[in-house]
Amino acid sequence: MKAKTLYRWLVLVGIAIIGCQKEISAPEPAPEPEPINSTWELIQQKIFDANCVSCHSAGTSFARQSGLVLTKDVAYKQLINVPPMNQAAAADGLVRVGTRGMESVEKSFLWEKVNAPNQDHLYADHPHYGAIMPLGGQSLTYGELELIRRWIVAGAPETGKVVDAAVLNNKDRYEPSKEFKALPQPAKGLQLRLGPFEVAANYERELLYYSPLNYSEDVFIKRVEVAMRPGSHHFLLYAFQDNTPASLIPPAGVYRDFRDQAGNYILQNLQVMEYLFPVVGTQYPVLNYHFPPGVALRLKPGRGLDLNSHYANRTGQPITGEVHMNLHFAERAEIAHVAENLFLSNDDFALPPNRTTTISKTFSNELGRRMHIFQLMSHAHEHMTQFKVEVAGGPRNGELIYVAHDWQHPPILALDPPLVLEPGQGLRLITTYNNQTNRTLRFGLLSTDEMQILFGYYYAD
Repeated sequence: MKAKTLYRWLVLVGIAIIGCQKEISAPEPAPEPEPINSTWELIQQKIFDANCVSCHSAGTSFARQSGLVLTKDVAYKQLINVPPMNQAAAADGLVRVGTRGMESVEKSFLWEKVNAPNQDHLYADHPHYGAIMPLGGQSLTYGELELIRRWIVAGAPETGKVVDAAVLNNKDRYEPSKEFKALPQPAKGLQLRLGPFEVAANYERELLYYSPLNYSEDVFIKRVEVAMRPGSHHFLLYAFQDNTPASLIPPAGVYRDFRDQAGNYILQNLQVMEYLFPVVGTQYPVLNYHFPPGVALRLKPGRGLDLNSHYANRTGQPITGEVHMNLHFAERAEIAHVAENLFLSNDDFALPPNRTTTISKTFSNELGRRMHIFQLMSHAHEHMTQFKVEVAGGPRNGELIYVAHDWQHPPILALDPPLVLEPGQGLRLITTYNNQTNRTLRFGLLSTDEMQILFGYYYAD
């Protein structure tokens, strides 16, 4: 699966692929809601039906992955005292929902997965439990969380009204802190720091910053932490390909901007992009990612690392950019599988002005070996309204495995067990854009341009 380079993208003239105009029809009348006779029915109708069943329905990839269907015909039996398919949670003695009252709250996998205000605990203490749910959507309100918590405390009954429905009146949601906190040095690993640097008012600043590596042999990454000041669009850590010309290795400790203050691209700073490949990256201001047990990402000492930060300042005042990254190293004895980067990009498209357009691109497994994909994350810009990924080929052809609606903070999907792709199978990227501008949009580096990229990790047989 070959990725094209950013340098080539800059000089590419895109062509139109697929265009479709949205049709507007008269809305159908909403069905009458069913009467609610119990707290369980209230949870089903107000929480699961509204937030969960679009993914957790029979036949979907998400239901297959988790083994959990949350439609009203089977949800209760699927939840109550059933061990989760997540191996780490099952090994810790959790069930999806327990019935032992107060002591079941902390032993219910459902509670761990939806309790967004306690997500720091989830990611720090239980990194292999996966992401907070709903994936890629808004977190549950404080009222919805309190309804679930009190229901579990009451023994999670199927009948009876055991919680006052008035708790749902609290519509507030947890919002993660935007305060920047410096990362402590890792006990065994490497810390990289970028900035602080200024981002001018009403300006997008993207830059590279070279950091040599003082290692004589390979090291293996098992955990990644990132902390960024507010306003970041993305941060990417790049490594240099073995064939990088010595003349393109940049000086250390120098900010190499993509554009000057007038907005013109500085091509000499972009030429090296042809020889870079992504190692890790994020669009989240705080990231604490653990690779699955026994899996680690190889980092060759080689020619060092290039740090890539992109800040989009849409305010009338300058802001400060800054990034801290910790790479935690694994012992070689821990490693059963070496992770590889998945980087799929379509840079050959055109989005007509004042239209909604959907484009599709299929990438095949050309390794000649079985791939085990264990993480996916999409990347697009502000005109993206939906980003879907399907399996292409084989018995699961057309199966939806990933969906995002938030271009700024796309969901990071952990696949446990991994998605297996045989040689010749692949992934199909299907992305919808709403171009409300008067210009044709093509692949570009600004957040006002567009992209269609899928990041991830896999290991091969």
